[in-house]
Amino acid sequence: MIQRVTRAAVHVEGAQIAAIGPGILALVGVERGDSEAQAARLAQRVVSYRIFADAAGKMNRSLQDVAGELLAVPQFTLAAETGSGARPSFSSGASPEQGMQLFERFLYFSKARASGRFGAHMQVSLVNDGPVTFWLRVPPQAAS
Repeated sequence: MIQRVTRAAVHVEGAQIAAIGPGILALVGVERGDSEAQAARLAQRVVSYRIFADAAGKMNRSLQDVAGELLAVPQFTLAAETGSGARPSFSSGASPEQGMQLFERFLYFSKARASGRFGAHMQVSLVNDGPVTFWLRVPPQAAS
């Protein structure tokens, strides 16, 4: 899930560990069976997704085009199954080991300089610009 932001920050145990100015806050979820190819494709989509206004006010510019910043935050709850009952199930989520590995690959491929801490209890603050929020998914067949 990506959000266009004017600023965003992550705190762990009361200390700020990451912050950005204008750019994208990417909440990254990893599901069981996801691959490195999907992490690479998702990273490419995030940095090239055109969600910033051009001179005419149309969403026609990417993070790369505007030289914006990227803050990536691991978000295992995005893999939750919420179709029934009153409590989410996380059975479709990746194991912590696979989740950490693919999140780190996402950071590498996206060249993100700011990130949350995998496995930590984080407080994420942001000012959503727009608001503009999109849920990007990369199915296995699209990762090739």
